[in-house]
Amino acid sequence: MPVLPTGPGRLDVGEAHRMFREATAVLLDVREAEEWRAGHVPGALHLPLSRLTAGAKLPGTAEKARLVLICRSGKRSQDAARLLCERGSDAVDVTGGMKEWVRQGLPVQDTAGAPGTVI
Repeated sequence: MPVLPTGPGRLDVGEAHRMFREATAVLLDVREAEEWRAGHVPGALHLPLSRLTAGAKLPGTAEKARLVLICRSGKRSQDAARLLCERGSDAVDVTGGMKEWVRQGLPVQDTAGAPGTVI
């Protein structure tokens, strides 16, 4: 039987929202600054994938936490989860990303606290 590649787990938006709401995980948005400013999950942390791949460290509150990573559609967050797991973090990504988060009617705000959008 062939050995399948392993990688970080994936969560649907509902499970990611539950974990974040119950504070059993830190939600880390890995989109770029312009995307973050337009709209993000209130209370999420921001660290772009470009900075992670350049060697940036996690924010202090995220260092020892279970990480749920989100991006626009799920591609960058999957890459970030893989990278962080290789560094020893407990990280999973959100299938469908912010597009699915918005589709399900979950909260999104811009940096001024007004209703946000996903670009």
